[in-house]
Amino acid sequence: MKDFSEFMQEQILLFADNGQFGTAHVHRSALKSLNEFAGGSVLFDAISPEFLKGYESWLRSRKLSWNTVSTYVRAIRSIYNRAIADGVAVYKPQLFRRVFTGTKSCVKRSLDKKSLSQLFTLPADGLSRKDLVKANSLAKLMFMLRGIPFVDVAYLQKNDLSGNVLTYRRRKTGRMLSVSLTGEAMKLLRKLRNRDNSSPFLFPILKQTGNAEDLYGQYRRALRKFNRYLDAIRRCMGVDQRISSYTIRHSWGTLAYHCEIHSGIICEAMGHSSIKVTETYLKPFGASRIDEANRLVIKALKGSMKACTV
Repeated sequence: MKDFSEFMQEQILLFADNGQFGTAHVHRSALKSLNEFAGGSVLFDAISPEFLKGYESWLRSRKLSWNTVSTYVRAIRSIYNRAIADGVAVYKPQLFRRVFTGTKSCVKRSLDKKSLSQLFTLPADGLSRKDLVKANSLAKLMFMLRGIPFVDVAYLQKNDLSGNVLTYRRRKTGRMLSVSLTGEAMKLLRKLRNRDNSSPFLFPILKQTGNAEDLYGQYRRALRKFNRYLDAIRRCMGVDQRISSYTIRHSWGTLAYHCEIHSGIICEAMGHSSIKVTETYLKPFGASRIDEANRLVIKALKGSMKACTV
């Protein structure tokens, strides 16, 4: 009988060979969890709607978010579809119909304006270490660069900057973006930029120009360190909500939305693959604005009722 786990491992190696290390990482995590759920290697014949539903329930029992569950299931679905195309798996109608493969945007990941202001005006002497001061400055610069993802910051090249204009290709979507830096942003960039003349990288995040897989490993380690620094800064601020590199990006998009900037412009600014991604990203905040509108309408009606009783 054909082994799905073995086939998926082969595809993961192909992703890595093609330089798709992020994709390989996600699929490797999905495969590890699938094998753990099944108690060993999984055969193609074992994959059924009932099996997948059990896997979904098992993931949720381990406190994984719905979005993580969806990511793993979609990874498994993509490999199964590859197996069908290669003729090593049988097409099964609606195989994934009972499991969640969408995106939930109900979790608040952005900071409100007050917390953002507190984060970006935190005095240096309010932080206990120099590395936290640098992390705080980098977070502020990332926000000023329209919520640029940490992965894009890490891979920026010195020749991506011309004057005060930064032009780069997003690692995730491949879209070209151009950002004109304000005076304050340029000041931060000069403060944080790479001092190593032999390095092609704009910031000292990736330490060497090794092979692509080695650079990806350096990026992953730097991201974990940066998120630890942000969490330490959050504790210095006395903020309960956790802060990560993604919080900075989400906060820019959310604040832009509340500034009445059209979703299409936000999509272009953040380099999303489509406006549908942007709308999903901002969906929960639409509900809060509708609720606020409802409160204003009720307040207006109460004011009118009071006037009628006078």
